[in-house]
Amino acid sequence: MIAPLLPTYARADLAFERGEGAWLVGTDGKRYLDFAGGVAVSALGHAHPKLVAAITEQAAKVWHVSNLFRIPEAERLAERLVAASFADTVFFANSGAEAMECAIKMARKYHAVSGKPEKYRMVAFEGAFHGRTLATLAAAGIQKYLEGFGPRLEGFDHVPYGDLAAVKKAITPETGAIIVEPIQGEGGVRVPQAGFLKALRELCDDKGLLLVLDEVQTGIGRTGKFFAYEWAGIEPDILAAAKGLGGGFPIGACLAKAEAAKGMTAGTHGSTFGGNPLATTVAGAVLDVVLEKGFLDRVARTGLLFKQRLAEIKDRHPAVIAEVRGEGLLLGLRAVVPVGDLVAACRAEGLLTAPAGENVARLLPPLIISETEVGEAMTRLDAACAKIEATLAAQARGAAE
Repeated sequence: MIAPLLPTYARADLAFERGEGAWLVGTDGKRYLDFAGGVAVSALGHAHPKLVAAITEQAAKVWHVSNLFRIPEAERLAERLVAASFADTVFFANSGAEAMECAIKMARKYHAVSGKPEKYRMVAFEGAFHGRTLATLAAAGIQKYLEGFGPRLEGFDHVPYGDLAAVKKAITPETGAIIVEPIQGEGGVRVPQAGFLKALRELCDDKGLLLVLDEVQTGIGRTGKFFAYEWAGIEPDILAAAKGLGGGFPIGACLAKAEAAKGMTAGTHGSTFGGNPLATTVAGAVLDVVLEKGFLDRVARTGLLFKQRLAEIKDRHPAVIAEVRGEGLLLGLRAVVPVGDLVAACRAEGLLTAPAGENVARLLPPLIISETEVGEAMTRLDAACAKIEATLAAQARGAAE
């Protein structure tokens, strides 16, 4: 017999009744420090007063009207995203996967209306994660997620992440774009070598390709800049954002330069819910906080402190943690033990983390996290590692007897 809720997730036996800031309270009354952040979604933590006020006020006005009509809230949000980024225009969707679908369609359409419809292929990267739709699964190329869903969407050529020579070799006359995450989140918090994004930008310029960035996880301040591409000193042609943009309310956005978006005319793409008044009002409130003077500088400083503290934990527990990865408040611990054991041990200590590829536990606290809360997280992580080490020692003694 199947459960009423489709069993596509391996859920922890834990539920929450309320949250405040970086903290969640379980239905059992236990308090948890939330460094999973809804997988990088809860950018401003839980029950942020500005978001609560924004959604409450808008909910009493109008929630949804469809894109058959003007939506002033969406227009204002688009103007602000354009002003804060490389982009000239924005399409709103409901998720990161949908934002990536728009990005893929836009890149293909650009070449089609430029008289080169054969340039539909994209160079993508091993270890990437772009969403769960058929197109975004094909873009990532992860076999375990593609298995059983029939023929994959054609047009994606995969190369090792960070390997510029492999990228150059993969480009053919049919290549129209390169699609890349500035940091691979789901893939294991993998950061490419310095200069990689800049080299991709130069390659795209040289070959007449579009550079498409998936900043669903890295965007909206997660790395200490509004978008992670800013660290590289480059601009993409198309970018997908989501997760932190709504602070927990579902919204995605595909940002683009005017030239890249020239094929996306009336009727070429759409979304029933995308950019509705409720979603774009909440996202506007997120930007009110994230774009406030000094906010992103604090994120960068906190991220640096956090990474330093994690390095100390790693040095104290080499039998548990092999490596600290990431930038800003997108950090990861590559575990020596199975990552599920580390995640579970942290949860038992009241610290929530999120597993990722390459045996990595992600730490994705809200951008409003305080240094005191970072210290509290380190205390709990230290305790979790100590208990794992005690278990390992007991197992070793048992094996020797």
